[in-house]
Amino acid sequence: MADRLTQLQDFINQQADNFCNSVGILQQTAIPSKFSGFDRGGSQTPQQQTQQEDYAHLFATLISRCARDIDALIESLPNEDSTTELQIMLQLASLRKLEQDNQGAAERLEDTVRRGELLLEQIQAALTDIAQSQLETNGVVQEKPVEPS
Repeated sequence: MADRLTQLQDFINQQADNFCNSVGILQQTAIPSKFSGFDRGGSQTPQQQTQQEDYAHLFATLISRCARDIDALIESLPNEDSTTELQIMLQLASLRKLEQDNQGAAERLEDTVRRGELLLEQIQAALTDIAQSQLETNGVVQEKPVEPS
């Protein structure tokens, strides 16, 4: 389904067609003008006059109906104020979503930092144990003094 602006453009194009066709019909069925001093014997028959009235009524109806449709579409378009309000509402909703995403990311970061600190403590404890073991091993070796002979 087309959006309202596309529909409005379609109705405007249709109205242009109605105007163009009505002018064409007027030119086609116009009564010839009489000039003084030049008389041609051409009068309209009642059938031609009725046909002209039918065309006039038809195009008047088409043009007025299309104009009403255009007015209705224009009235249904959002005005500038509601568009601004809508944009503000969308921005607020977007900010709320970003705040929620930020809060979730902050919680994940805090959890990762806690796990990292626990891992760091374990590594430091392991390094302390290794250093203590090395000291004890070196201490044992150093406790046995080598006696000169």
